[in-house]
Amino acid sequence: MKRNTTYTALLAGAASLMFAATACSSEGGREEAADEGVDTPELTIAMITHEVPGDTFWDIIRAGAEDAAAKDNVTLEYSSDPEARGQASLIQNAIDREVDGIAVTLSKPDALEGAIADAQAAGIPVVAFNSGIEEWADMGVQQYFGTDEHLAGTAFGERLNDVGAQKALCVIQEQGHVALETRCASLGEAFEGDSEVLYVDSANMPEVRSSIAAKLQEDTDIEYVVTLGAPIAMTAIDSIDDAGSDATVATFDTNTELVGAIQEGVVEWAVDQQPYLQGYLAVDSLWLYNTNGNVSGGGTEPVLTGPAFIDEGNIDEIAVFAEEGTR
Repeated sequence: MKRNTTYTALLAGAASLMFAATACSSEGGREEAADEGVDTPELTIAMITHEVPGDTFWDIIRAGAEDAAAKDNVTLEYSSDPEARGQASLIQNAIDREVDGIAVTLSKPDALEGAIADAQAAGIPVVAFNSGIEEWADMGVQQYFGTDEHLAGTAFGERLNDVGAQKALCVIQEQGHVALETRCASLGEAFEGDSEVLYVDSANMPEVRSSIAAKLQEDTDIEYVVTLGAPIAMTAIDSIDDAGSDATVATFDTNTELVGAIQEGVVEWAVDQQPYLQGYLAVDSLWLYNTNGNVSGGGTEPVLTGPAFIDEGNIDEIAVFAEEGTR
């Protein structure tokens, strides 16, 4: 468990903000927090992600974004498309609406480069979050909020070493997604045992379940199924049962159901990147820039929101916030 303390320390600088947790509204910030917002002109901020419909990870991102929007007197326009070309079109739509800022995920940065350049040419500040930590600065994006995926994968691989694992299967739910590829690659570099990558499509969960089960039946030496998202982790539990395998699930990212699985000992640990914090900071940073010219990280360094381990040692504390939909 020694790794937990080390990597939790990375969050000290980013986790000192206070957040309001109240009921969600369909657009803008959360309703009950609206009366507590700042007395500044209303801004419109577009948040554009690569969300796959049904992935509860993005509910946590939106919770943070909506709370920041309520505090900052921001109208939040959230949209998503799992395809990079669709994301680029959504950025162009935001440019055409003359929004006051754009917060975007860079899962496939090359495909978004032109649209982001168009936003900058139109004088619209752009911040990135969640994915694209290696690419954002070169793209001229103003600020970045997210986890260090290389560090997260390395920490995961070293923890597999600590528990004496010999073989792990790393399941990637979107081929070519820079953050997910980095996680598995860094894990493989740090892990002293054997690791293998399995590509699946998170838009088809029955296929995810059968693909993992088939791999476990084919290779009975697999001891750990490493997933890169909470819904995939929960599906992997079923896959292990289907295959009659003794493998253990450990994952990146959480949701309410995953937190319960750690409490029950069904999932051994999760690496947390604090998605609520990412959504909150992305919106709040654009408000700060528009109202006071502030740029976090000096415009050259990312603001880290992770990684940190969640396991049996701290899960009860995290569960309190997971019930509110913010962890």
